[in-house]
Amino acid sequence: MFHSVRLLGAALCLVCFTPAVTADVREIGWEDLVPPMSFDDPFEALTEDQLISLGAIVQIRELFKSNPTDVPDEMLERAETMEKELDQQNIDVAGLLARLDEIAEKRRAQASAVVEELNGKSIRMPGYVLPIEFDDQKVTEFFLVPYVGACIHVPPPPPNQMVYVNSDVGIETKGLYDPVWVEGTISTIGKTNPWTAFDGVVDISAGYTMQADEIEPYE
Repeated sequence: MFHSVRLLGAALCLVCFTPAVTADVREIGWEDLVPPMSFDDPFEALTEDQLISLGAIVQIRELFKSNPTDVPDEMLERAETMEKELDQQNIDVAGLLARLDEIAEKRRAQASAVVEELNGKSIRMPGYVLPIEFDDQKVTEFFLVPYVGACIHVPPPPPNQMVYVNSDVGIETKGLYDPVWVEGTISTIGKTNPWTAFDGVVDISAGYTMQADEIEPYE
């Protein structure tokens, strides 16, 4: 669903180095924060070109529905041609569009779903620091995010790909591009916090919270 090349690349980068951890601490990656998909998503089987065509059809139909006189015949013909091409590829356009709202809602729910089995566990995971609160020169509260620059431009990663971290000790960080290892107790209780991005102040929701026992640079 949201497993983009950017997320996958960052995840692979951050797990390529695996230091030793104590037996009672489980080392996890970002993919471990995502529960198995709980529904059949018919859009997952479509290619990028098919999704683009389907999106164009939806857009043209919405324009025609809101104001038919503003939609030129050429645009309507284009939508009809794309629908015929998809039909020739055994894509049920009508069936997919009928389920569009349903699947969108299920995707939103899936993006917020957490792995309940992780609640209360001692874990260690890598990520990038998105500072929230400082104590002198140290960051004491932050979002741990899976890739560089997350939340700089909205929308942010899905809630189950963000961890709100609180640290009594804190960590000195040079900036948003420094990866770290965080070790502590994770909770499946979410946290929403305002954050100032380039696009303005936004409320960012993390699906997980963590009380950090150790934070160290990723080396």
